[in-house]
Amino acid sequence: MSHYKKILGLWDLVSFGVGGTIGSGIFVVPGIAAGIAGPGSLLAWVLVAISATCVMLSLGWASSKFPSTGAFYSIYSRVFGKNLSTTIVFLYMISAVFGIATIAAGIGQYVFYLGYHDILWIEIGVIVFFGIVNIIGTRPSGNIEMLLTFLKTIPLIILAFLLLPHMKPENFTPFFTGKTSDFLRTVIIVYWCFTGFEISAIPVDETKNKKDVFRSLVIVMQVVTFVYLFLNISLIGSLGSQLISSSPAPMAEAASIAFTASGNIMAYIGIIAMMSALNAYLLATSRVLQNIAYNHNIPFIPDIGKNGTPYAAIMISTIAGASLLLFSNHFEQLATISVITTLLPYLFICASALKMFDSFKIRIISILGVLSTLAILAASLL
Repeated sequence: MSHYKKILGLWDLVSFGVGGTIGSGIFVVPGIAAGIAGPGSLLAWVLVAISATCVMLSLGWASSKFPSTGAFYSIYSRVFGKNLSTTIVFLYMISAVFGIATIAAGIGQYVFYLGYHDILWIEIGVIVFFGIVNIIGTRPSGNIEMLLTFLKTIPLIILAFLLLPHMKPENFTPFFTGKTSDFLRTVIIVYWCFTGFEISAIPVDETKNKKDVFRSLVIVMQVVTFVYLFLNISLIGSLGSQLISSSPAPMAEAASIAFTASGNIMAYIGIIAMMSALNAYLLATSRVLQNIAYNHNIPFIPDIGKNGTPYAAIMISTIAGASLLLFSNHFEQLATISVITTLLPYLFICASALKMFDSFKIRIISILGVLSTLAILAASLL
């Protein structure tokens, strides 16, 4: 059997992390969140950013102590044993597959905005295309990820700046609308936008310098938090909650206000962003699947081809994500399931760091991560 090739550097990891995080969420969720909680949805973005940062730091510390492709199983198994670790990783796999389908559904919404109504087979086709790219090799996948991440992140920041002159104070009042349960729904759906940062810590055996894993996680969360908060403040301040929530493509709607006839351009940027996230999710899902199959001596799935990719694991991830769309391509439904099944692995990451380290700082941050993810998970189940 061949082995992974060490070809990924710091900025490759950053692009996979940013690419996996800034995807379908930011192009769809601001409208959903504003429709549920109004301007108060901004508070949800802040709270989730704090929670996700605690999880990110816990993952960074834990993966630095036990670096391994797949990240999760090598960490969990040191603390919680083989059986529980397998269950938690299986939940992450479910989350990742739902994540692939959610991103494809987000692509479908923007394709629909552009006037194409037969979107299901387009969504499935995009998943299959990036599955093939990942089978070809990690380097092509990484190069595409860096390009797509640049092409989507810079326009989002530019859009936020362009919206500033259009902001009106009255768009932020009343700040809180709806019930407490509505706000909790908002927190859950907003959390979808922050999932994916962990992808930077997954392809460890393909990384030239394992110390880059922690550094990439920190950079990813800084970039993501800045873009999300800046953009959502600009969106609500310039368009207002009602207009954002009424559009299936709020970013395209915002772009058309910032400068004339730019809505379609932003729609294409949204599709690029979601393709980037899809590519990153396929890489991450296949590596986690390959790692768990290897640790449980499952035949065929752990095999790595001569080009350094786990081709069987990629094919399974691709087929699973595409097949899920045949049952549902409703974005909010898929995203909610993906978040719920992600929160438990995140919770155990924080718990792992809490048990691994004696440092007061690490313990405090890990506890905050445990409590915040536990609260959001409980709210989602209730």
